[in-house]
Amino acid sequence: MQMKPLGRSGLMVSELCLGTMTYGNQTPPEEAHAQIDRALDAGITFMDCAEMYPVNPVRAETVGRSEEILGDWFARTGRRNDWVLATKHTGEGSAVVRDGAPISAQTIRPTIEASLKRLKTDHIDLYQFHWPNRGSFHFRKNWGYDPAAALMDRAAILADIEDCLGALQAEVERGTIRAFGLSNESAWGTRQWIEAAQRGGGPRVASVQNEYSLLCRLADTDLAETLYQEEVGLLPYSPLGAGFLTGKYQGGAVPEGSRMALNAQMGGRRSPRVLPAVEAYLKVARDFGLDPVHMALAWSARRSFVASSIFGATTLAQLDHLLGAVEVTLTEDLLAALDAAYKAHPMPY
Repeated sequence: MQMKPLGRSGLMVSELCLGTMTYGNQTPPEEAHAQIDRALDAGITFMDCAEMYPVNPVRAETVGRSEEILGDWFARTGRRNDWVLATKHTGEGSAVVRDGAPISAQTIRPTIEASLKRLKTDHIDLYQFHWPNRGSFHFRKNWGYDPAAALMDRAAILADIEDCLGALQAEVERGTIRAFGLSNESAWGTRQWIEAAQRGGGPRVASVQNEYSLLCRLADTDLAETLYQEEVGLLPYSPLGAGFLTGKYQGGAVPEGSRMALNAQMGGRRSPRVLPAVEAYLKVARDFGLDPVHMALAWSARRSFVASSIFGATTLAQLDHLLGAVEVTLTEDLLAALDAAYKAHPMPY
């Protein structure tokens, strides 16, 4: 298992990160704990959660349950320090968390305290904002999001960033968080956080967690250069295209218990172009004698601007399968074939 720096934070993370968004919903606690054990045995030392998890669907009665399951594992095993632990502060507009209130200097401390209690720990290694208050191009909003119609004007955005950085710095000094990251963020937004930290102090952005996969390469044309040059690590989520890249939905199949069985439109990812695009990648995998799951996960983890790729597994068997990605070698011919497939099937959702 390769280890990589998490931005300039001083933290080192495994190239694969264990995602936990199904814990407490599709994945029961005992299965989740078995996954944590297995991932750690395989050399994975980075785990990602969020206060609003589990998802599919997000429900008021289950908010925080995934963090509780992690906390129960830490308490039972005493192995909290074997993990770099990440979690997230829910952004503006989620009715089931703080009635949709935005992230603010006032919400940061109580939100961290609540996560610490659920996680049964005294610190969070990477504390992330789940999405920006001003709005985002992510969650399929890239087709219509207009920054001119953002929820905040420029002055308000910059003032909010500075206020939040002050509150985050207080948490760094208290020892409750070690590093700070963004999620569902743009190149411009990332630069504003970096520049604000340079001007007035506060933790420098260590990472940006955005959707990134062979099917969704929004980061490639702008954000990637910012991340590389500024030494900020991308943390791809949905590196398997929400399961599409496994091939399990080809031919219109909807396996029982799958994400599509719970969310028919796959969060806006289901489109007439997605299955033909997946078929192009399945063909590349066949041509190179690779498992398509291993190929897609390894590709997302080895990009020059990526710190660690976040995968999720509903079952222990799925986790065991995914671990094969660490053995994949990405040759120049393979990378060229993947780029050709993307050029023929750009952004299918």
